[in-house]
Amino acid sequence: MVKINKIYTRTGDDGTTGLVSGARRPKHDLRIEAYGTVDETNAVVGLARLHIGDLPDLDAMLMRIQNDCFDLGADLATPDTGEKPEYEPLRIVDAQVERIEADIDRLNAGLEPLRSFILPGGNPASAHLHLARTVSRRAERLIVALAAQENEIVNPAAIRYANRLSDFFFVAARWVNDHGRTDVLWVPGKNR
Repeated sequence: MVKINKIYTRTGDDGTTGLVSGARRPKHDLRIEAYGTVDETNAVVGLARLHIGDLPDLDAMLMRIQNDCFDLGADLATPDTGEKPEYEPLRIVDAQVERIEADIDRLNAGLEPLRSFILPGGNPASAHLHLARTVSRRAERLIVALAAQENEIVNPAAIRYANRLSDFFFVAARWVNDHGRTDVLWVPGKNR
């Protein structure tokens, strides 16, 4: 249970922040960058949801993703040190990866086939979902870079989930563009 009584603590005034374990890391640490970018993704999803309109199934998917983003952030903020923890840390699990894959498949089933790359846009919901796609892709790159660092362990399910996240946003952006019919297509060399 999270209980926050005071918003500012002054503990970060030295340029560090605390992990779930209480350990301090510099605010520019790759782990902090990774879960901070997951948080940024979550904020963009909130913006996208403002433009979804009367699409309750998609809105429910996006709300689940927002909750999963907090789970992913908690996972990343609780590094596996190889020691037995006092409590069971919150981790992304395979069921979350499988669920987002099922949502991707469900949305993708009725889409027009791609004939070109897509320019972000079409309508406000699609544009925000494309922004969520690019921010989540950046989060994924940071998570993978973190996993490649010596002495840093990252949950493999978290990496898989981060990889599926941008795929979901891409498909959802097309889905809200009248199932891909109003996608804005890239025209190579159009302005030469």
